[in-house]
Amino acid sequence: MKKVALLILVALGLFFLWRWWTGNDAATADRGKAIVYDRVWVDHLPTSETDNFQIFAAVTEQPMGVFQATSMWKGSFEMFRYVDKGDGKAVITYPQSKESERVSYRAYKCKEAKFQFCLELSGASRGTKKYYSQDGWEIGSHKLVDVLSRVAAIAAE
Repeated sequence: MKKVALLILVALGLFFLWRWWTGNDAATADRGKAIVYDRVWVDHLPTSETDNFQIFAAVTEQPMGVFQATSMWKGSFEMFRYVDKGDGKAVITYPQSKESERVSYRAYKCKEAKFQFCLELSGASRGTKKYYSQDGWEIGSHKLVDVLSRVAAIAAE
């Protein structure tokens, strides 16, 4: 009887250790899939009209997205198609070059650099490794037009 009780205690301890290690809120349980897509992400807000910054976005309606490096005056972008594999992984295909890569993501609520959401990408050969977003930056949101206007105004200062 003591062995069974000890085995149950060890199993419970391992379970709680696993829950603590992997996080236990909805945003981390699926690596933030609900936050990653249909949202505009930036590596920072531009500080001048010539400040280069990175943009990432991926939409679910047509599984496509973009990596963009831009300032107010000059920029470049590359579109991609993706297949979400679940558990924080996606396969990205760049139609222009016919390259594919397996990318891992983790999106979560944060309070960094005055943003509300953080996104970490690994395995992507384009863009940067960390992006930020805010409420209202959802693609399709009426607030997104205001956001783009604010970014342009910040860049013009």
